[in-house]
Amino acid sequence: MAKQDYRFTHRLRVRWAEVDRQGIVFNGHYLAYFDVGITEYYRALGYPYPDGLAQQGTDLYVKKAELEYHASAQYDNELDICVRVGRLGRSSFDFEIEIYLAEQLLVSGKVIYVNADPASRKSAPLPEFLRKAIKGFERTAPAETNTAPA
Repeated sequence: MAKQDYRFTHRLRVRWAEVDRQGIVFNGHYLAYFDVGITEYYRALGYPYPDGLAQQGTDLYVKKAELEYHASAQYDNELDICVRVGRLGRSSFDFEIEIYLAEQLLVSGKVIYVNADPASRKSAPLPEFLRKAIKGFERTAPAETNTAPA
């Protein structure tokens, strides 16, 4: 994808504590940046995490995270964290995320979330309110897979 293909972008400035001895962002911080972007995405949907989802009787858990490094960020850079949902499944969905410095792609990746019943912590179908909110928010409709009820 390209930066302009994302409807949602969150700007983040690299802090001193996030750089390593070489003066570049330590690789582990990019996953935290992904998390910041996802948290702000939920807020933009109108369901700030975690309370916005908990009030609806649902919770989400990370199943898998993938990152690919293309270039490095440095202290005080202003980064754009671009977030979109690329796939909606029966009980899970994929966030596609790219981090840019101006127009330069630094990191790309995916985070897969599974919806769960908060009490049992067992997988549960994605609630219709969340599915509808995501589909209504995205500029490009997410692919839908395995959406038949369990």
